[in-house]
Amino acid sequence: MKQLKVIDMTKTFGEKTLFDHVDVTISEGERIGLIGVNGTGKSTFLDCIAGISSGDTGEILKPSDYTIGFLRQNPPLDEKVTVLEAVFAGETRNLRAVREYERVLLAMEEEQTEAIHEHFTRAQAEMDATNAWDLNTEAKTILDRLGVKNLKAKISELSGGERKRAALAQVLIETPDLLILDEPTNHLDFTTIKWLEDYLTRFKGAVLVVTHDRYFLDRITNHIIELDYGKLYRYVGNYESFMESKAIRLENEVRESEKNRNLYRKELAWMRRGAKARSTKQKARKDRFVDLEDKVKTKTNDAKLELDFKTSRLGNDVFLLEHVSKRFSEKVILDDFNLLIKPGERLGITGKNGTGKSTLLNMLTGQITPDTGEITTGQTVNIGYYTQQNTELDPDKRMITYLQEIGNEVKTTQNETISVSAMLERFLFPKEAHGKLIGSLSGGEKRRLFLLKVLMSAPNVLLLDEPTNDLDTETLTVLEDYLETFNGTVITVSHDRYFLDKIASKLLVFKGQGITEEYYGMYSEYLEQASDETPKKVVPSKPKEEPEVKKEKVKFSYMEKKEWAGIEAAIAEKEAQIVTLNEELQETGADFTKAGDLSAQIETAEADLLHLYERYEYLSQFAN
Repeated sequence: MKQLKVIDMTKTFGEKTLFDHVDVTISEGERIGLIGVNGTGKSTFLDCIAGISSGDTGEILKPSDYTIGFLRQNPPLDEKVTVLEAVFAGETRNLRAVREYERVLLAMEEEQTEAIHEHFTRAQAEMDATNAWDLNTEAKTILDRLGVKNLKAKISELSGGERKRAALAQVLIETPDLLILDEPTNHLDFTTIKWLEDYLTRFKGAVLVVTHDRYFLDRITNHIIELDYGKLYRYVGNYESFMESKAIRLENEVRESEKNRNLYRKELAWMRRGAKARSTKQKARKDRFVDLEDKVKTKTNDAKLELDFKTSRLGNDVFLLEHVSKRFSEKVILDDFNLLIKPGERLGITGKNGTGKSTLLNMLTGQITPDTGEITTGQTVNIGYYTQQNTELDPDKRMITYLQEIGNEVKTTQNETISVSAMLERFLFPKEAHGKLIGSLSGGEKRRLFLLKVLMSAPNVLLLDEPTNDLDTETLTVLEDYLETFNGTVITVSHDRYFLDKIASKLLVFKGQGITEEYYGMYSEYLEQASDETPKKVVPSKPKEEPEVKKEKVKFSYMEKKEWAGIEAAIAEKEAQIVTLNEELQETGADFTKAGDLSAQIETAEADLLHLYERYEYLSQFAN
C-alpha cells in the first residue's frame, strides 16, 4: 500500500503559525476532506503536500515513484497551448501516445494527405505498443462528462469555468497516486457533480479535497482532517461523522477547560500566599501553575465566529418587477419577466452559468437598467450586497480603516454596542492583525472581511451572489444560522445544494435565453426531479391469476418458539450494550479514532435493537 507521510511539519507566515509540528499519513484508498477556517493555512498545506512549497521544519516521505495530481482553485494553465495539449500534458509514454493520437485525429478533420495517414498509422502503432487504448477511452469519458468539447481551442480563449473543467480533466486522466482537489465542484452542474462523486468513490488512489460543498464532502470522504489554530485533528468517517465527533471534542474541551480554571484559581491563591520554592514539592507546584496558566490562556483565546447585527425596519414593499426585459447583443437574459418579492422572503436564484443570475441582482441594485419594463423598490429597503468580486477592497487600506467607513461601532439585536475592533475579533481576526493591509490577507479572509462590512451596514434586504464559493464551512454554518433568524429579505444566487436547502423556500431557476422557472421546495429535490428525465420502460405484465388463499398462521414454528423464549433477554442485553457504548463514547476525550469506532458500533447496535423490537411485535401475536 502506497503512503505519503508528513512528519513534524511547521510553517509560519510572518508572525502567524499556520501549522505547528503536525503529522499526517495519507494511505491508498483514503478520501480525506481538509477543513478549516479561511486564513488558517489550508491552501499552504496543500502546496506543501504537492511539493510546490515546503515547511519551515519537518519532511514529507513518499515512494520514489509516487505521483501527485493537483487541481488548484485557479489552475495555472499555459495560455498558449490547446485544450488537447493541456489535458494530456503528462509525460508518461502512454499519455504521450494518446496526446499524439488525438492530435493526428484533429489534423485529419482538416485535411486528408498521405503524410497525415502515415502519421496516423505510426500513432496507432504507438497506442498498441503502450496499451493506451483503455486510457484513451477513459480520457474521452472524462472529457465528455466534464463538458470539455473543443480540444482545438486555446486555453486563452476559455472562460474561468472552462479552464477549471479542463484542469480537472487533466488531473483525473493522469490517475495519480494522490489526487489533491481544491474546490473541484466550482463551475460544475449537478449532473457533473454526481458523476464526479461516483468517480472519486471508485478511485483506487488517495484523495485530498478542500470544498465548500458539504453534500459532496459528505458523500465522498471517509476521513476528515481539521486544521485548527496550527493543529491537525483527524476524524474517521464522512462530514456528518466529523460534525458529531467534533461536537464531542469541543464538549470535552469545555469540561477540561473548566477543570483547569478551577484548579488554576486554587493554585493562584496558593501562589499569592507567597509560597517559596524551598522544596521539590513546591517547585513542582509552581511549574504546574505555569503550565495551567498557559492552558487556560489558550482556551480563553479560542474565538468563535458570531453574527449578531441589528437590522433596519422593512416596510410592506420590497421589489416589484413588471414586464422586465434585458438582453446583451443576441443573448436574452429576461423576456417580459414579472416578479414580486415580499418582506421576509427567502429566494434562491440558480441555473446554468452565464444565464443572467448576477445580472438580475445588479438590476435590483440599480447598477444595470432593464431594456424595457419597470423595477419598483420599496421606500424602506436598505440593501446589503455581497458580490462575487471584492471590488470595494483596497489592498493598500488597513482592515480597521476599511470597516470604519461604515462606523466606529455597531448595534446587536440586543441593543448592545460593539466596537469595530471587537467585531473584527468576533469574525476571527485577532487584535494584533487589525492594522494589517487588506492586500496581505488570504482570499478567504478578504471574503470574510467583505461579508462583515456588508452586515455592519444594517441591511434589511440581503443580496448574496455565490456566497459559498470562498467562505469556509464554519463561516457558512454560522451565516446560515444567522439568515434563519434575519428579520429581512434574503435573495441569494448559488449552486450550493446544502446552502440553498437550508436558506431558500422558493427557487427561481434560470434556463437560458430569458426562460425562468419558479419552484417551491428544496433545491436538492428540484435537481433530483430535473435529472430524472429518462422515461421508465413499461414491461407488459401477464394477466393476473387468482391468488391462492393461504391458510392463516395460528401458532409458532419450532424455531420461532425458541426465538420467543429468549427474545426479551436479547432485547435487555442489547439495550445494556448501547448504554455501555454511549458511556465509553463520553469518556473518549480527544481520541477521535476511537470515538468514530464507538459511534459506528452504536449505530449497528441500535439497528440490531430495532430488528429485535420488530421480531418481538411479530412473534407476540402467536404467543397466546
